Amino acid sequence: MAWDWDKLQGQRKGSSGGNPGAPPGLDDILEKIKSIKGKFPGGTWIIIIAVILFILGSSSWYTVGVGEEGIVQRFGKHVRTTQPGFHFKWPKGLEKVTKLKVKLVHKEEFGFRTLQPGVKTRYATGSAYLGESLMLTGDLNVALVPWIVQYRIKDPHKYLFKVHNVRATLRDLSESSMRLVVGDRSINEVISKREEIAGSAKQLLQKELDRAETGIKVTTIEMKKTNVPEPVQASFNEVNQATQEKERMIYQAREAYNKVIPAAKGNADKTIKSAEGYALDRINRAKGDASRFLARYEEYAKAKDVTRRRLYLETIMDIFPKLGDKYIVDADQKNLLPLLNLGRTEGGKK
Repeated sequence: MAWDWDKLQGQRKGSSGGNPGAPPGLDDILEKIKSIKGKFPGGTWIIIIAVILFILGSSSWYTVGVGEEGIVQRFGKHVRTTQPGFHFKWPKGLEKVTKLKVKLVHKEEFGFRTLQPGVKTRYATGSAYLGESLMLTGDLNVALVPWIVQYRIKDPHKYLFKVHNVRATLRDLSESSMRLVVGDRSINEVISKREEIAGSAKQLLQKELDRAETGIKVTTIEMKKTNVPEPVQASFNEVNQATQEKERMIYQAREAYNKVIPAAKGNADKTIKSAEGYALDRINRAKGDASRFLARYEEYAKAKDVTRRRLYLETIMDIFPKLGDKYIVDADQKNLLPLLNLGRTEGGKK
């Protein structure tokens, strides 16, 4: 069957012209360019120049949002930093703008990952993140220490140009700082003093980040629930119970000690004070007796006869009332029989 080439071309032109919604073909575009070129001398170059000017003009301005800073690079070199607002720069290819959110607080998680934030946040844990949180404590125990590091970009220039991979550097330094702090604590301190450990780790991490010139400022380090690995949980609980029992017995012994020792010290002090008081009383009495004897001796030396008689009479007055019944017998009495009934009255009673 012979083909009618002219007829086929006419059908193609008719089909393209008959469907207003079909895209124009290449022939139509070339025809339009030729028609413009016929009307304006050098029309093709004008169009190309206009397109180039439009592209260059549209890439010569940019906007920095609130909470951002724009880092302008000229041929790859940092030339200036712009604040939020509308700014101009050299066209694309000459200068490049990188926008950083310096007010936004970024977060890095260690030992877990957040799956779904909200009122009931869902976390992902497992062997994939176990290596980040498994640490050796100062008393040679193993602990699971998950934590969160929150930070902001303090220096955009250092953040972009001083460190090749800032995020990887931050994670490595955070992990090393936390391991260093935990390695100086016992397992009980790691579990019970999380805020203290987080504060120490924050100071150490910020120091290392500044030394590495990362341009990052750590805002907070938050430690999640710290525990021991599940395979040793039962043994760890038994050790804690034994430790608590030991402390309880120590407290009881101290309580008994605090009761007995002060009482014994009090009795000892009481005995010592009584002895001291008795000794002082005996000394004072002895001094008084000595003083009285010396006074009597002085009086006796002045009048020996009178003093001797007075002492005799005083002694007799002191002794006689204590003797009871007294019988005075004449020295010339020879027979004692009359004296047998002395002191008896009638009826045989005394």
